[in-house]
Amino acid sequence: MSFVLRVVLPDRPGTLGAVATALGEVGADILAMDVVERSPDLAVDDIVVALPSGRQPDSLITAAEGVEGVHVESVRPDPGIAARHKEWELVEAIAADPKQAVQTLARMLPLVLRAGWAMVVRTPANGGPGSAELLAGGGGVPDLTAVTPGWSPIDKAVVLDPEAPWVPQDWKTVGTEMAAAPLWDPETTVIVGRPGGPAIRDSEVARLGHLAGLTSVVTGRSPLAILD
Repeated sequence: MSFVLRVVLPDRPGTLGAVATALGEVGADILAMDVVERSPDLAVDDIVVALPSGRQPDSLITAAEGVEGVHVESVRPDPGIAARHKEWELVEAIAADPKQAVQTLARMLPLVLRAGWAMVVRTPANGGPGSAELLAGGGGVPDLTAVTPGWSPIDKAVVLDPEAPWVPQDWKTVGTEMAAAPLWDPETTVIVGRPGGPAIRDSEVARLGHLAGLTSVVTGRSPLAILD
């Protein structure tokens, strides 16, 4: 089984190699690695590893944190190897078929951002419970029947408060981290959810905003023209 290990490590030569060696010593096979975020002193990386049958994922934490200065932020099952090339595949697919751009965005975002689900929703002004209209979804899209769209309207890509009053209790129970970006207008939103975390970082929010903006441009900013 493969897992995504999110690690925070000192941004100095040799540290990532030491982590890779430590993971190899517990039988982990590294399949992919993405740079999530970088600062002058620290790096945040997602490392996708395969573990032999019977080996517990806790061993990944112990191995990685055995390297000085390394902290494991989360370990979770891999929803699909989402290397950077997936983002380019999404861009190419959106540009190649604008009529399906919204559906493509929702379908591929969970892979690109390693999220559990993504959805494009339209909400009326001051909409109440059940007023959010699902336009497209990908991954394990949650039921919106009784959800009040408390995130709307938005005018830029943002992290959504997972403990906000509008968030359903079952989303809170599993610790769903979320981010959203406007598509076409403040009432049409792209939302990604990551049940169980980890938190969605600023760099991931920026990527979401860029991809939503690209989709908006490619589709001509006309929801009715695209979806009818």
